[in-house]
Amino acid sequence: MKVAIFGKNFSDDSVLYLQQLLDKLKNSSCSLMLFEPFLKIISNKVAIKCDFGVFNSYEELKNNADILFSIGGDGTFLDTITLVRDTGIPVLGINLGRLGFLSSISRNEIIQAVDKVLDGKYSLEQRTLISLSTSQNLFGELNYALNELTITKTDNNSLAMVEVYVDDKFLNTYWADGLIVATPTGSTAYSLSCYGPIITPGCKNFVITPIASHNLTVRPIVIPDECTIKLRVGGRNRQYQVGLDSRYEMINNHEELVIKRADFAINVIQLFNKDFYSTIREKLLWGKDQRN
Repeated sequence: MKVAIFGKNFSDDSVLYLQQLLDKLKNSSCSLMLFEPFLKIISNKVAIKCDFGVFNSYEELKNNADILFSIGGDGTFLDTITLVRDTGIPVLGINLGRLGFLSSISRNEIIQAVDKVLDGKYSLEQRTLISLSTSQNLFGELNYALNELTITKTDNNSLAMVEVYVDDKFLNTYWADGLIVATPTGSTAYSLSCYGPIITPGCKNFVITPIASHNLTVRPIVIPDECTIKLRVGGRNRQYQVGLDSRYEMINNHEELVIKRADFAINVIQLFNKDFYSTIREKLLWGKDQRN
């Protein structure tokens, strides 16, 4: 099996676990490719005891890996998407970071997880992405997001004003600190912290969630992901910040953003002893009450 390994940061307390992973893959006769910037970080801390290749881009990864391991937290997992794109390469997140909602495999589960993956004891969840179109082609080829699109104000003294249309039908004008359009995957991220609902990964929906709405009667709304969403920004702010996951650009007042479901999905590996419901109970302490 051809395995690609992606990471961004690395701490000394993770050395043992990464070494275990590399040794396990080597002993399982896997062919390895490492993200070159990550290799430079770990090269003096772990021993890579087999031949390996390197990759830096989507083009170098495409057609050269059967599976990709994301080593780190959820931020690292999101960054893998810019490399995987439409290749269909399944991604498994190994949590050496903090929360680890997308990167659901803990440090102590690495060996068992690799065994299950190599034995084919997993399923694939297809995760929907958002795509963005603007007149400025803001994000170039990386105009998509796994979690969410955000618009946020840049002037602390003024509210953002965002007009929202769904399939060219006027929905609302939001006066707020900003607005989130999230996928089911992103429903447990920024949108959740703004009181948006949790949406299970298989649902074909987006959720539109205001950030600190000035009007308390405005609430998050769930719409089908087959809809086209248009956002028109206004108000006193001359510029707004637009985010796709962890990537950000600036737009001018009165710009229009067109949001659709991306024409490809990301394959996320789910081991048979894990599922979305167990993850939200474990990671979000969902339903926990010390009185019970």
